[in-house]
Order: sequence, then structure tokens, then C-alpha cells
Amino acid sequence: MKEKLNILFVCGRNKRRSKTAELIFRDDTRFYARSAGFSPNSPHQLSIKDIVWADTIFVMEDAHKSRLRRIYRDPDLPCTEVLYIEDVYEFMDEELVDLLKTGVNEYL
Repeated sequence: MKEKLNILFVCGRNKRRSKTAELIFRDDTRFYARSAGFSPNSPHQLSIKDIVWADTIFVMEDAHKSRLRRIYRDPDLPCTEVLYIEDVYEFMDEELVDLLKTGVNEYL
């Protein structure tokens, strides 16, 4: 039986998009889910421990992927996928939930 993957969701402040993703996927039987943000004001700021833990990282925008690569220059960064979800949704917004589920299920 295949071991569960560790999935990390990242956005700017870890208050709406990535936090919603963590909440809706935390009981998913396929993987473990965590979330983090780039901002020092994030409830959980992205750290090297998060990067090492993750098998796959989902970011919300191209800019997040670029920023991740600038900050953590390690060539062994986990696979990083962009979900292309703009910062226009509130936490647990129904459309945001649909976009997250569709985007993540396309990759996994």
C-alpha cells in the first residue's frame, strides 16, 4: 500500500486560500495537508521545515512559485504546482473551495 503524501499549500498570508485548502483536505485519505504563508504576519509562516516535510507544494499564483524558488534555492525542492487562484476570495468561500478541489484533483 502506498504511503500518504505530504501536501503543503502556500499563499501570501496563510489566512484565506492556503488555510481553506488545509481545512478542506485535512481529512483526505490520500495525503496529509498543511498550509503556510510567506508573510511574517502569517498564522504559520513558511519555513524550511515545511519544505523538507512536503512531497508536493501547491501555490496559488505564479509569483508564489517564483518567490519560493528565490528564497529556497535548493535544487531538490519538492514538486511545486500552481493552482492559479487569485487573492479575491474569503476564507472558505464556496467558489474557492470548488477551485481548490478541482485544481488539486487534476494534479493528484
